[in-house]
Amino acid sequence: MFDFDATLPLMAVQFLLLTLLLNAVFYKPLTKALDERDQYIRQNEADARERLTKAEQLIKEYNRQISEARRESQAIVERAQAEARNIVAQKIAEAQQEAQAEREEAAREIQQQKEAALATLEQEVDVLSRQILDKLLGPELVKS
Repeated sequence: MFDFDATLPLMAVQFLLLTLLLNAVFYKPLTKALDERDQYIRQNEADARERLTKAEQLIKEYNRQISEARRESQAIVERAQAEARNIVAQKIAEAQQEAQAEREEAAREIQQQKEAALATLEQEVDVLSRQILDKLLGPELVKS
């Protein structure tokens, strides 16, 4: 079948030379390109993880700031509502005091007018009763 003459070693040498040549010209640059690509992909993946970690930290920080701002705004709203309630209560108390003072002043005026009216009526009653006595008994019998 095969002749083991000088062609076999020549073919073996050609095969080895072709293997070395292909290795030097084709496989080494190809493996170098594949290694560079692998390194590039790993570097990008590491950068992406780092950016993702930073983004998650920023999200946490923003959420913390938002919740803090909400708490502060809620506290401000509660303080404003409390102040408004205090102002309303104060104004209501002042209005009630003014109304009470006006009621008391009106009651005093009514009492004074009542007393003045009674005094006037007493004088008129005295005058009328003298006139009636004068008419009934005559002026000589009625002496003051």
